[in-house]
Amino acid sequence: MALANLLRVVLLLPGRAARGARGVATGRRPLTAVVLGTLTLRMATGVTGTMLTYYLGHFDRHGGIHVQPWHVGVIGALFYVSELVGSPFFGIVSDRIGHRLVMLIGPAFGAVAVAITAATVSLPVIGLTRLLEGGSTAASVPSILGFIAFATATDELARGRAVARFEATTLAGLLLGMVLAGPLFQMFGPPAFLLNALLYLLSFAIFRFGVRKDAEPAPAAAAHDRREGLWRYARILRSRQVWLLAPTWIAVNATLGLYTSQTLFQLVRAPDPRFADQQLMGGFSPLAVSLGLGVGGILFFAGLLYWGGRFKNLRRTTIIFRGIGGGFALLATGLAINHAGAAPPPVTAALVAGAGAGLFVLAGATPAALGLLADVSEAYPDDRGAIMGLYSVFLGLGQITGSLVGGVAGQNAGLDGIFIASLALLGIALVPLGHLRGYEHEVGRTVVTPTSAEVTGDA
Repeated sequence: MALANLLRVVLLLPGRAARGARGVATGRRPLTAVVLGTLTLRMATGVTGTMLTYYLGHFDRHGGIHVQPWHVGVIGALFYVSELVGSPFFGIVSDRIGHRLVMLIGPAFGAVAVAITAATVSLPVIGLTRLLEGGSTAASVPSILGFIAFATATDELARGRAVARFEATTLAGLLLGMVLAGPLFQMFGPPAFLLNALLYLLSFAIFRFGVRKDAEPAPAAAAHDRREGLWRYARILRSRQVWLLAPTWIAVNATLGLYTSQTLFQLVRAPDPRFADQQLMGGFSPLAVSLGLGVGGILFFAGLLYWGGRFKNLRRTTIIFRGIGGGFALLATGLAINHAGAAPPPVTAALVAGAGAGLFVLAGATPAALGLLADVSEAYPDDRGAIMGLYSVFLGLGQITGSLVGGVAGQNAGLDGIFIASLALLGIALVPLGHLRGYEHEVGRTVVTPTSAEVTGDA
């Protein structure tokens, strides 16, 4: 039953999400294609990022230099710098020339990046490929979210389900990619990056042939002066809701950023004698890490399904608050497990169960934040791509922070440092949340009813 529900989440968006707006909204195929394209694209991203961590963990064996934790932190940050800088640009472009065209840029960038990665043992060149990979995400996310925001414009409940499913699909792809990366790299080594190019090409084909040219709103440039659109974008950037949401979301993403590269690196690198008392430090094979990621992913998706169904009954700030609480539980138990080498098996089992419960609760935080951002975009229906591009801006800022903080923390204190730094970041995330809760009701009043042209498809 759980597997069937997960497949429905990943592969299909509900019919009501497709009936909200113009012609695109009446057909299920375009939204399904967008979701499938997102799944394969994020899977390719997950494979690349995780295989690169394994590659760097023993880079000197392949002819490169000996990689330090701070190298991993900087390379991880480069990806998110590119995403951060590129997302607003590609979001605005997608509003002007069409979401569908910009969707195609992401897989193309990714395929080129992995082909270069397979052919080099130069750390600076790999840094450049991470910039290109970040550009892939910068192009795809705002255009995809802009498309989804348009398709759910007249149905708030469908909006909540759709953004939760986008988040689930994104995480499903990343998780599947991370799990797949271990066996691929263990079997093929660096040439496995070339195999990953096939996933990018599959995503390109899904966007190209699965999303019709007429399945999106008319480009905003045809209806509004460009300067007017930039003024509206600047105005939304100054809104109180955005700046109250930003620090919470950035801090949560910074916490998650510590675990997409730095923690994996610490798990698979050669054990550091300075941290011999930390039982999780080093020595794990890529295959063992993939198995652990698979188990954690099942728990996380169960949490997404559960909290996604609570959007109607709970305020989104409530879900975010509980998610942060779950993060505290996850990190505290992880810190205890790292020093539980001599603990009796029942104690270790209880700690592992506590970590799983914390992960389950943490799952609700990011889709709830994304739902708030989608609500903000309703006041600016011709700039959905630009507004939803803030998702990548917040994500990028958080991941850059997490990568750099994680590099320093891992260098000086191993996994203990990463756990403690994560707890501090989650503490920061709580600070603006109470203020955001006081203004949450104002976001809901910004919904703009589509014009008759949008509803009938004449726009």
